Formats: sequence, structure tokens, C-alpha cells
Amino acid sequence: MTREAYEQIAGKVVPGSRLLRIWELEGGVSAQVTGLEIEKPDGQLKKLIVRRHGAADLARNPHVAADEFHLLKRLHAAGLPVPEPYAADESGGILPSPYVVIAFIEGREDFAPSDPEGCSMQLADHLAGIHQVDIDAYQLQFLPKQDEIYAGLVARRPVRLDKSLDEGRIRDSLERVWPLPRVNRIGLLHGDYWPGNILWKDGRLAAVIDWEDAALGDPLADFANAGLEILFAFGEDAMTTFRRRYMSRMTALDYANLPYWELCAALRPASKLSEWGLDAETEKRMRERHKRFVNRIFDELSR
Repeated sequence: MTREAYEQIAGKVVPGSRLLRIWELEGGVSAQVTGLEIEKPDGQLKKLIVRRHGAADLARNPHVAADEFHLLKRLHAAGLPVPEPYAADESGGILPSPYVVIAFIEGREDFAPSDPEGCSMQLADHLAGIHQVDIDAYQLQFLPKQDEIYAGLVARRPVRLDKSLDEGRIRDSLERVWPLPRVNRIGLLHGDYWPGNILWKDGRLAAVIDWEDAALGDPLADFANAGLEILFAFGEDAMTTFRRRYMSRMTALDYANLPYWELCAALRPASKLSEWGLDAETEKRMRERHKRFVNRIFDELSR
């Protein structure tokens, strides 16, 4: 994109500002992420993030940028640690695809924390906070329904199954029970709550980012996926700590269907793990942890 386009965006967010610097941020998977540093009319410096969603997100939801803007606006007002949103534009008048402008938050991802169990407790606390947001008070009914998303995941049985991740056994089990009976109150779900979408500063969780997969549904769907992701990133002890902490905070939930939501989480990497660009050692470790995760679930279901 040209500098002129980003100058226009900066001017929309802070009229009279001057664009000083543009840089691309690493780590964006589903979106192109660009940083802007501007000088406000009073001489103060400010950093912004411009997020342009990718083709997959736009195909799923052409209004993903506007939806993310409205969601972040409400969550920021609720006091959750999310980037403050400043603008969204679907017109194509400045950039050729929809974008959202949000605050730059000082922090970084951390896949090797010095205290993984302490980090896992913070992750559990903040996920519980997300799931306790009053979806009626903050008018979040515009978000998609997680039940429908997972119904599609279960229904789309591929011709070739990923035997290396036990996809056939997972699908067989889910197809027997789907759709799951609704036993918990519908809540706000992040949709992709994992260490790659968390920013840390000085050992504290600074922000939960990348909300394009947010949905409404059973909180256990989010909880199950986060548990597997924490197992992948930090190991089994950290996952156990995360699970215990969350469950101690969310005592009103019925956890009877948790094994099936965990099978849904285990299904997500099927046929994709080899495409994630992992080094051989990391991929091997993740496959081993995935296998233990799935075996534990089936052990629980067989009792």
C-alpha cells in the first residue's frame, strides 16, 4: 500500500496528525497487520495498528472488520484487556479490502515464559472474564453462533482422514452425539484463545488480541480449545493448572460435555498440522501431546 493511503487513515483517526513511520508486524496469520506511528497536532506521538483481514475471513464474513470494531468497542468499555478500536472501513476507498484501526499495545507474545503455570493461571482468569461478559447488556447478538460453526466442522467428513491425528475415531465419536444438548448458558467466546493471541508485559497479561473468530456459544468450546493450545505451547502441567483454575472460577458450568468439546478442539489441527510451518522437533512434540490429549479423552469416555 502507498504511504498516501496510510496518511489518509491516520488523518481519519486523528485529524491534523502527521504520519512518521510505517512498519509491517510479524505474526499475522489471518490478517495483514501494519503499524503506524503518528505525531498528533499537540506534538505527542501515538502508535496505531491497521488490520486487514485475509480472504478466508472475508469469505466467512464480509463484514468481519466492522464486526471486530463493534465488538472491541464494547469489550473495551466493559474493561477487558483488549485494544481500543478507532475506526473500521469497508468502503474500499482507501485500502482495497476492509480494515480496522486499533490501538498499539506495548507487549509481546511469549511461548517460553519463565513461569508457565503462573501464565496459565492468568490465561484462565482472563478467559473466565470473557465468558462472564453480559452478551445482552453489551448487545453482542450480532456475533455468529458457535453451534453452527462446529456443526459444519463435524458434518464435513473428508474423504481422506488424518490417521496420524486419529481423525476417524474422533469423528466417529462426535457424529454419534452431535448435536450436543445445550446445558450451559450461551456466552461470549474468543474463538481462538491461544498464547499466540496474547500479549504480555512484565509478566502480566497485557491484551487479548485477534477477535475475528469471536462467537456466541457454550463456554466449554473456548475452554477446551484453549486447554489443547496451552498443552501444545507450555506442556501438560501448565494445561492442568489452567483447567483447574478456570473450573474453580466457573463453578456454575456443567462440564459433562467437556470431553466432546475437547474432541472438537482435537479435530481442528487434522490435515493442517503439517501446513503450519513448524520445525520438525516442534511438530513431533505437538503430535505426541495431541495423542496423549485424545487418549485421555477416550479413557474418560470409556469409564
